Amino acid sequence: MYTPPAFIVADRLQLYEMIRQCHLANFITATASGPMATPLPMFLDETEGDMGVLYAHLARPNPQWQAEVLGDGLAVFMGPDAYVTPSWYATKAEHGKVVPTWNYAAVHASGPVDFFDDTDRLLDVVSRLTNLHESSRKAPWAVTDAPENYIKAQLRGIVGIRMPIVNLNGKRKMSQNRPEEDRKGVKRGIEERGERHDVAVAAMVPT
Repeated sequence: MYTPPAFIVADRLQLYEMIRQCHLANFITATASGPMATPLPMFLDETEGDMGVLYAHLARPNPQWQAEVLGDGLAVFMGPDAYVTPSWYATKAEHGKVVPTWNYAAVHASGPVDFFDDTDRLLDVVSRLTNLHESSRKAPWAVTDAPENYIKAQLRGIVGIRMPIVNLNGKRKMSQNRPEEDRKGVKRGIEERGERHDVAVAAMVPT
C-alpha cells in the first residue's frame, strides 16, 4: 500500500484498533490460476505470535482454500471513507488550484496462510467470532444456543483460516496534508453532507 509520510499509521496498538473497527475484510491469496479474494469477517488475536494472528472461516465449496497459496496471504481492512470536493477548501477561493480527493483509513495485514478443518478449532473460531459481534447486545446469542448436532453439521460446511501477521501497514488519509482552513472546510462539509461514513470520517479530520 502506497503511504506518503503524512498518512502513515505506525503505532501497532492503533493498527490493532483499526482492525477491530473493521468488521469485514477482503482476504486475498495469490494462486497459480490468479488472485482469489473473499470478503470475510475476521478477528485478531493479538496475544499470539510476534504481531498477532488473524482468524476467519470460508465456506467449504469456496475454491480459495483448495488452491495452493503462492507467498503470503493478505487481509485488507477498509475503515470509514468519504469523497472530498475541492469546493470545501478555503484555498479554492484564493487560487483555484485544487482537485477532488478521497479520505479513508485502511490496514493491510499479510502472512502465511493455514487452512484447517479440525472440528475443535473450527468451533473455537466461530464461537469467538460470534461472541465478538454479539457481546454488545442486551441478550447476546451464543453458538451453544443452537442444538449441538446442528452446529456440528454446520462446522462440516466450513474451513478455518489462521494467518499469523508478519507485515502490518496502516494508512489514515484524512486531509492532514491540507492547510488548517482547508481541513476545517472539509470537516464542516462532511458533517453537513451526512452520508454513509461521513460522521466517522469528519471526526478523524484533524483541525
